[in-house]
Amino acid sequence: MTDFDLQATIARLFVYPVKSCAGVELPEALLTETGLEFDRAWMVVDAQGEFVTQRQLPRMALIKPQMKHTEVVLRAPGMLALHLAFDRVEQPMRVRVWKDEVDAYDMGDIAAQWFSDFLSEPGKPQKLRLARFDPEVKRLSSLKWTGGIEAQTQFADGFALLVASEGSLAELNERLARDGHGPVGIERFRPNIVLAGIESHDEDRVEMLHVASGAGGSEDGAQLQPVKPCTRCPIPDIDPATALSSPEVNDTLRTYRADPRVDGGITFGMNCIVIQGIEQMLRVGQPVGANYKFDLAPDLRTPI
Repeated sequence: MTDFDLQATIARLFVYPVKSCAGVELPEALLTETGLEFDRAWMVVDAQGEFVTQRQLPRMALIKPQMKHTEVVLRAPGMLALHLAFDRVEQPMRVRVWKDEVDAYDMGDIAAQWFSDFLSEPGKPQKLRLARFDPEVKRLSSLKWTGGIEAQTQFADGFALLVASEGSLAELNERLARDGHGPVGIERFRPNIVLAGIESHDEDRVEMLHVASGAGGSEDGAQLQPVKPCTRCPIPDIDPATALSSPEVNDTLRTYRADPRVDGGITFGMNCIVIQGIEQMLRVGQPVGANYKFDLAPDLRTPI
């Protein structure tokens, strides 16, 4: 991996089995057409089949999945564990995630009641269902951003993978500290892959991420193409340990991460699509090489 402008390593890997619930940190994960295996394979929807997230129900952050051999187990404060078998579905249903309406499977009344009970607040009852992505469905990422490549994803907002770096988080925490705030963890940004060994926001500036396979550092591994800066909603302001929101994270990002590539939206991390390496394992510690784009991403560090 010596012929690249940048050399990094995979520091952390996360999957988020249920969209907008807590993530699961793993030492290795299988790369599929839609991203990491089981990432955003389930999604909570309202009575109309519309997806819901921490934006509306911040207590979703307190639902913690655990991956077992044949199932994912969900735990939440005050609730018995909910077991979801990987191979279990019930009735077909239609669900909507952003502008896409797709076929899915309802996970049944027990799962629906579990989510409805935990996420309801006094005086605000919720009627929720849990949907499983139909593997026969091909939900495509925006062709505008992929350059016409038909890249698939499941219930993620728009793309197969989100990549961020330890350097980007370190810069944010330095800025938070200067303003008298405590540090935050990378979990607030919900990345799939966290890179170590590169400068802050270098993930914005590269044309392809080459993940080496094998102990010898072979370059015949996965190729992940960054395609779109990840615009940020209020979720990074939500403390994943308490589900309470305070504005300092996005307020701080707003001072140096207004991104002209997305009409001035606040960005952190890069959405990526899978070009090569389907059915390969990604592992913590794997080398990652990348070259700078010819047209480098703008440096957003000057305060606005």
